[in-house]
Amino acid sequence: MPSFQNRKAIGDAHEQRVTQELNRRGWHVSPWGQGILGEPVRYALHHTSSSLRWTPDLIAAQGRQVVLIDCKSRMTSQTSRRHVVERAAVTAHLQLVAWTQLPFYYVFDNLDLLTPYDALGYGQEGPRTTAGSGTPYLLVPADQSMPLEDVFGRPGGLLAG
Repeated sequence: MPSFQNRKAIGDAHEQRVTQELNRRGWHVSPWGQGILGEPVRYALHHTSSSLRWTPDLIAAQGRQVVLIDCKSRMTSQTSRRHVVERAAVTAHLQLVAWTQLPFYYVFDNLDLLTPYDALGYGQEGPRTTAGSGTPYLLVPADQSMPLEDVFGRPGGLLAG
């Protein structure tokens, strides 16, 4: 399986898991972002500098609450215990929060949550490798994140106490 297809399958599985976890907590979740766009549009958008490149994966609602969610699969180092978020994505997501007035959360594999504000405030610029894309990333200590239950409640709709 090509690298992109492999990464997409891993990302899709993580989005499905996050959706199921939120559904168990009484949230209604819909796909959003590039995942619902056709391949030609995704391809063209990827080659722009538009903030739309970083549209979140999911939108969720419970009652009158609405939140935006970007699922981050395989973006946590098991050795350094830091979450990784692309700096350009954080910038785009801060703009989206200002524009929509909606909360925004990154959800990592272990179901830790960060907001774009957390990533910017607690994150440190990661090293740019010559072997990689040279893309700037923010490295955020995992102990700065919050558990899923703190925002979305426990299964069955109960908030953590």
